[in-house]
Amino acid sequence: MSIDAAGLDLLFKEARTHNKWHDRPIADETLHALYDILKYGPTSANSSPARFVFIRTKEGKDKLAPALSAGNTEKTMSAPVTAIVAYDPKFYEKLPTLFPHNPDAISWFTSNDSLAATTAFRNGTLQGAYLMIAARSLGLDTGAMSGFDNAKVDAAFFADNGWRSNFLVNIGHGDPEGVFTRSPRLAFEEAVILA
Repeated sequence: MSIDAAGLDLLFKEARTHNKWHDRPIADETLHALYDILKYGPTSANSSPARFVFIRTKEGKDKLAPALSAGNTEKTMSAPVTAIVAYDPKFYEKLPTLFPHNPDAISWFTSNDSLAATTAFRNGTLQGAYLMIAARSLGLDTGAMSGFDNAKVDAAFFADNGWRSNFLVNIGHGDPEGVFTRSPRLAFEEAVILA
């Protein structure tokens, strides 16, 4: 089974990064559906280290605003939802539930801080990409960003649980006026080695 051309266009070929948003709220049920899709994306040892904050209130946006770079403030404040894609450095504590066929899996990470940190960041980033694809599959638009102060976000949102922010994704119904002309991509020969 494969996705048809329209599906590929929706998820990749015609999908764009959005910077302006229509004023249409995103229902909590849609955010639940979004998570219920993205959670099935594969991660190493089913570790699932990503954690998400879906900011959709004025209070939440005001809490986030001091951490945003100037170029990202307006588009983030106007987006119906801003997701903080974060990860739990102690994700391995959930492995007895998530990876039950190997009860010793937790020890892979409790005995190796470097492996735990790399696994959390790498797989949490993958899950952030799954978030974007899942959002597109539901007819939503996205705009991912790195322009913010991670330490400020972590202090404002994760002081109690120790999660760490990775990147932000604005989610909503994008206004085409805020889309740039598509930038070039590397050709196969520039980006791929067949070995």
